[in-house]
Amino acid sequence: MAGMELRHVRSFLALVEERHFGRAAARLHIAQPALSQQIKQLERDLGTVLFTRSTRRVELTEAGADLTAYARSILAEVERAEAHMAMLASGHAGRVSIGFVGTATYDVLPQVARTVRAELPAVSLELHGELLAPQLVEGLLDGAYDLALFRPGPAGHSGVRVVPLRTERLVAVLPSHHPLAGRRRVPLAALADEPFVVHPSRERSSMHERVLAACARAGFEPATLVEVGETSTLVVFVAAGHGVALVPESVQSLRVDGVTYLPVTETETVDLGLARRTGHNAPATERVADVIESCVRH
Repeated sequence: MAGMELRHVRSFLALVEERHFGRAAARLHIAQPALSQQIKQLERDLGTVLFTRSTRRVELTEAGADLTAYARSILAEVERAEAHMAMLASGHAGRVSIGFVGTATYDVLPQVARTVRAELPAVSLELHGELLAPQLVEGLLDGAYDLALFRPGPAGHSGVRVVPLRTERLVAVLPSHHPLAGRRRVPLAALADEPFVVHPSRERSSMHERVLAACARAGFEPATLVEVGETSTLVVFVAAGHGVALVPESVQSLRVDGVTYLPVTETETVDLGLARRTGHNAPATERVADVIESCVRH
């Protein structure tokens, strides 16, 4: 038995609904003899008669009546598949995996997630947080992530395209009871004797390097470093009195009791970039990248 052809299924349903060869053929924009041929071919393929033809009307046989429900569900599935494929092709459906450094989470990601849910409801986001730049680049290259939000270093990475999103000032994080916490701003040199809570140096966290470089420009090297994996933990450590920290200003949206965020006198900045693989990316990836860029820039 040959398989059913989709055009024969469409012709069959048109005839079921019109019960008249002439009207069904006109609806399908084909000649009446061509429609008769298609129905005969479908009956041959299925080995059963689907219609009884009288001079004025076309009636369904029992087999034809049984086939009607199947034919409708076949066409509905095909239409659903076509609609889904069109959404995938236009980037309105799909799955997009985003990896990000901890300091990108606090203001950008909630807004991105809300905007994607509102504007691209059929796109599902997978968020992988608090990662370091080398892990993110590796994840992009091996396909674990489609997009990465990170602090780009001076050297680029082959196979990865980075779009700069913004430059942020660094701010000091002090315990609220610290003698300097009441000031409007603080020179970095005033923190020279404090223990510094920092991101880990292993695997080359870019923030670790930035903070030490900023201290060096202010003329000192922190006597004690307390290394902490996640940015949220870093702020909690400052609240608990383990030291002071320097973080990008967007981290201020992380509200933790017992800490004060203070601008520093010096202009010390870090950049945030959006990375993706060079070459072709899925349409949904490009749409989510557009959402991220507009959320950060506005």
